[in-house]
Amino acid sequence: MSANDDRPDPDALLRQAEQETRGKLKVFLGAAPGVGKTYEMLNEGAARERAGTDVVIGVVETHGRAETEALVVGHEVIPRKAIDYQGRKLAEMDLDAILARKPQLVLVDELAHTNAPECRHPKRYQDVEELLAAGIDVFSTINVQHIESLNDVVASFTRVRVRETIPDRILEQAEIEVVDIPPDELIERLKDGKVYVPDEATRALSHFFSKSNLSALRELALRRAAQAVDAQMLDYVRAHALAGNWAGGERIVVAVSELPGADGLVRVGKRIADTLRAPWTAVHIETPRTRTLGEEDRKRLAATLNLASQLDGSVVTVPAMSVIEGLTAFATEARATQLVVGKSVRSRWFEMRHGSVVDRLVRDTSGIAIHVLPMEDPAPTRQRARKPRPGNWGARSDYLWAMLMVAAVTGFGSGLSYVHANLGNIALLYLLPVMVAASLFGLRAGLFAGLLSSLAYNFFFLPPTGTLTINNPENVVTVFVLLGVAFVTSQFAARTRAQADLAQSSARANAALAGFLGQLTRTTGEEELAQAICGEIGRIFDVRTVILTDSPDGPQVRAANPAEDRLDTIEMAAVRWVLDRGVPAGRGSDTLTASDWLFYPLRNASQTLAAIGMSRDDGSEPITSDQLPLLMNLLDQAALAIERARLTEEMRDMAQLKERDRLRAALLSSVSHDLRTPLTAILVAASELRREAAPETIDTIELEAQRLNRFVANLLDMARVEAGALKLKIEPVDLADAIASAVHDTRRALDGHAIELGVAPDLPLVRVDPQLFHHILINLLDNAGRYAEPGTPIAIQAERTPGSLTLSVLDQGPGLPPGRERDLFETFRRIEGSDRKQTGTGLGLAIVKGFAEAMGLTVEAANRGEPVGARFTIRFSEAALVRGMDEE
Repeated sequence: MSANDDRPDPDALLRQAEQETRGKLKVFLGAAPGVGKTYEMLNEGAARERAGTDVVIGVVETHGRAETEALVVGHEVIPRKAIDYQGRKLAEMDLDAILARKPQLVLVDELAHTNAPECRHPKRYQDVEELLAAGIDVFSTINVQHIESLNDVVASFTRVRVRETIPDRILEQAEIEVVDIPPDELIERLKDGKVYVPDEATRALSHFFSKSNLSALRELALRRAAQAVDAQMLDYVRAHALAGNWAGGERIVVAVSELPGADGLVRVGKRIADTLRAPWTAVHIETPRTRTLGEEDRKRLAATLNLASQLDGSVVTVPAMSVIEGLTAFATEARATQLVVGKSVRSRWFEMRHGSVVDRLVRDTSGIAIHVLPMEDPAPTRQRARKPRPGNWGARSDYLWAMLMVAAVTGFGSGLSYVHANLGNIALLYLLPVMVAASLFGLRAGLFAGLLSSLAYNFFFLPPTGTLTINNPENVVTVFVLLGVAFVTSQFAARTRAQADLAQSSARANAALAGFLGQLTRTTGEEELAQAICGEIGRIFDVRTVILTDSPDGPQVRAANPAEDRLDTIEMAAVRWVLDRGVPAGRGSDTLTASDWLFYPLRNASQTLAAIGMSRDDGSEPITSDQLPLLMNLLDQAALAIERARLTEEMRDMAQLKERDRLRAALLSSVSHDLRTPLTAILVAASELRREAAPETIDTIELEAQRLNRFVANLLDMARVEAGALKLKIEPVDLADAIASAVHDTRRALDGHAIELGVAPDLPLVRVDPQLFHHILINLLDNAGRYAEPGTPIAIQAERTPGSLTLSVLDQGPGLPPGRERDLFETFRRIEGSDRKQTGTGLGLAIVKGFAEAMGLTVEAANRGEPVGARFTIRFSEAALVRGMDEE
């Protein structure tokens, strides 16, 4: 990559080519409900239609707002598709009808909407993607809290976490129009009832729609739109090879090296990025000199890059022949607006020989703000590092091969001298060992070959031969020219070799990443995926690998290469640290460095999915600094693959659960209706038989038929609860009347039990559905009658408490198993032990809970004191009470 490379970016060109065949998406982005997104979308849709565009409405939610409904008039509206789900009729956008109609533009409201389970796609944004792929343009709307990357941020200050989100990539492909109004104006709209009905508006103003929340949401919406526009602008600039950094938004680049103090540059870059709310990248320029770094320098560089990754920066390694070339090229490619570099304390002699990177950057780079920070003097460290590095001069065998090549050329030249060959031609032969040595073994071996060639040429071919004396002045020039040419040739050959090595290293990294992605793509299932990740990373870096995930019993090994049965205590502590904090631990990190393993997190935007460990058999560093950027790329892809596998498994489980619920509801409904018809006939026949048969026989028939009828009623009620098909008719009800009616209808179940009524006459009326509330009381009294000890009384108590009213049914029996009180209210759940030993279906209390929650009530179960028994309590909130005149 060259700093002056004016070719279009192939990736950007490819993305633009793909967009040419697709429809275009425009998103109307708002900070909160009520800012006018749908209104603006309909307005622009109408303008497009007047200009001759074929526009239809796929789905628009007006929420009862008159001004929005007025804009729908005049548009062609595609009828929604009716879907039966758990006994309810749901209306969803008819995707197939829109595709068949094939308009030029379709208006699709609420992009983050979750479709009904019977739809082709689970999310509406996926419907939109199919429309775009068909070449249809789409207008849509969304609020900022529905953007996946901002979901946690919004929840942190609104205390509301939305479940319907869209991936950020949808916005990155869209044209964005921010629909914005000041917070004060939106609050006025709420107060005027233009967003919610008055009761809902009052609650909204005191919670989500506070001015502080709206201001923060507004800032997020504007910033997110600016980021999307900036990314699209950069894509266009790269596709058309336009020069300049196009500083529409800030982009920070931090140049790091192996020198002490580089971690300080990273922290400064992070602070600048946080202040400007800008993306930032830590870049290391990998030059041929990088291979000569000592172990201490490599550790320091790896720690610096690791720190940048922990601070949410991108980590990039750029191969280049020089730092200035690589850094300038990367800053140009990234369209950086600010560059953070360090300047070490160097001697004048050093700067004269090598120059100053900072000075050249300031002189040669325009349009970029450069932050220069002083760094520590690296001289003492580098002197210590040089002592164990004799290999910088190459292996002894390199120089031996150079000597042999010079000797071979000398022998060949001696043969030519017998046929009176020109000495100048023999001198040219000595360039061959220089070029070969420099290409194969590096610059120093090439220079050695050049010096040796000059001496051999002088000794064996220039008169007087056999000595290093040169009689002819012209031959002196020849020797020095040969030495100079050898030096230049060595430089060029060594540079070519270094460039080839860098290109080969980059190609290996790209091939490793491509192979890794291919392997993950071919693998399905989380266990197989974990094993594939271990195998591929182990192969690429030649290390042992292990993947662990969290569980109630602590970290568990999911895959290993080779198989690892167990890890030591310190390794498990490092894994625990990684899973809890999402940062590396173990050998080569800043935490638990005594471990032989180095652990990294596999994480998505919101959580740590797993921890991957790496180690070497010889106990050395598992990952070197030059391998770290490739490792980070691989781990990012591995985390995405694991998240995809988990989401696929969850979707499969959810589909199975929905199918099971559907079948169970259908079975309950079918069995209930099939049983109710013969039961009705039995009850009618029992009434007719009462005139002729013995009263005891008739009583038995009627009692059992009524009990069976109650069982069937419970089945039907439970099916209604689970299908969400309850239709409430809320009205004021007197508790005393409701209790009396329920006691009368359960008199047979309460036979032998006295009823102790403790209901004060001045209690307020309660707002409930009379029929559902009757069913609640019947099931509670029936439950008490079956489980209370024979001959013991059953108490019904109601009392007014601050902010609520409670109604309790108390029996006298062994009580409830401690800690299992909540389980009583689950469908078909019967608790063994204590007083839960009577026969029954396990539906009665589940119906009590379902009906109570449908009416906004809460129900609780607990053990009572003396006398021992169970207490079931229904709690009415203040909103469920009818206030009398004395309470006004």
